[in-house]
Amino acid sequence: MITTELLHILIIGSGGREHALLQACLRSPLVASVAVAPGNGGMEAEAACYPLDVGDVPAAVALAKRLGTNFVIVGPEVPLALGLADALEGAGLVVYGPCRAGALLEASKTHSKAFLERHNIPTARGEKFTEINAALASLSGRPLPIVIKADGLAAGKGVIIARTYEEAAKAVRAMLDERVFGESGAEILIEDFMEGEEASIMLMVSGQRYVMLPPSQDHKRVGDGDTGPNTGGMGAYAPASVVTPDVRQRVLSEIVEPTLAGLVAEGVDYRGTLYVGIMVTRDGPKVVEFNVRFGDPECQVLLPLLESDVVQLMHDCATGHLVPEGVRIKPGAAVIITLAAAGYPGTIRKNDGITLPDELPRGTQILHSGTRRDVATGRLFTNGGRVLGATALGETLSEAVASAYALAGKIHFDGMHYRRDIAARQLGRDSGAASRNF
Repeated sequence: MITTELLHILIIGSGGREHALLQACLRSPLVASVAVAPGNGGMEAEAACYPLDVGDVPAAVALAKRLGTNFVIVGPEVPLALGLADALEGAGLVVYGPCRAGALLEASKTHSKAFLERHNIPTARGEKFTEINAALASLSGRPLPIVIKADGLAAGKGVIIARTYEEAAKAVRAMLDERVFGESGAEILIEDFMEGEEASIMLMVSGQRYVMLPPSQDHKRVGDGDTGPNTGGMGAYAPASVVTPDVRQRVLSEIVEPTLAGLVAEGVDYRGTLYVGIMVTRDGPKVVEFNVRFGDPECQVLLPLLESDVVQLMHDCATGHLVPEGVRIKPGAAVIITLAAAGYPGTIRKNDGITLPDELPRGTQILHSGTRRDVATGRLFTNGGRVLGATALGETLSEAVASAYALAGKIHFDGMHYRRDIAARQLGRDSGAASRNF
């Protein structure tokens, strides 16, 4: 890092990802102070938290300036899509998070698909539609399953995998006619289904220089065995062995480097996290989607695996001083178990009291997502769908999984539920009891 000035940091966001970022900031000797907006009940005990609508760009800039911030870390995608990084830079602040033009990779799935096609990056065949009859007509003859995606941001819920033509037609009508996702579904993308196993590739990017963090794997469906509706993520682990050394090399040469070169060629100075969701297919890795921020819950397992100072890495990315060769990753594995509220991912019940253990075993941590703290009593209550993350590090994945589940068993709130099979696929593969489900 070129600057010798201590950092006064503002983190934008309120979830488990932002709590993990706060923890990284608190560990860094480069940090003089750290604040969060709006934060949550867990973060309030560790840093100053300020009320903020993260979609209010002028208010976020004003808050950063009022606090004397000299480095802003933007956690969620919505403010990035609205141009918060551009506005902060225009106000003279250093920011970790891509500009609005870069954020389009997540904000518009049709833009992202066209970008992939322009730069010959492997992905599924897809077509965009705004007119319902044309979209319905296109379904005939497509191989099943069919993937229907709302173009814009839909809080991780805008993707439908239809197993029948009737389901596909229902999804098309819901998005284009009934507008279940509002303007995010005013344009849709209809894609071929990719058979294989998914993995998350998280990159810390500064132009064409980047650090690839250990590959991870999220668990999206609410129930064991990947059953039930999609969620924002019920748990994750890293590293994920589905990304073999050969797959990793192909990801870098066929996806990552063409993507970054394509951004530069199109005049986008990308500085922040680029999350590449991939499908490992028979034909090699292909892009499922781009996100322009750390994945949640993947962030909670990746940051603890970094031996290098996370704050320095983010600041170096933001200022163009990234030196990828110097970045160090810890050995071992990490896992997070998401503890969800009653009703999640449907109608969520809030305000259930939370009981946490008095002491945490070594190598474990509780990260807050949907919590609030009562001002008068200091008690914690549920305040969202994904409430807490029980995280653990281990020398092996099985050790990390055992520690995380032991921790989860010491936490209680009424209606709490969580998956019991996080990382089971890899543990089975490692023991020779499972094979890839192509």
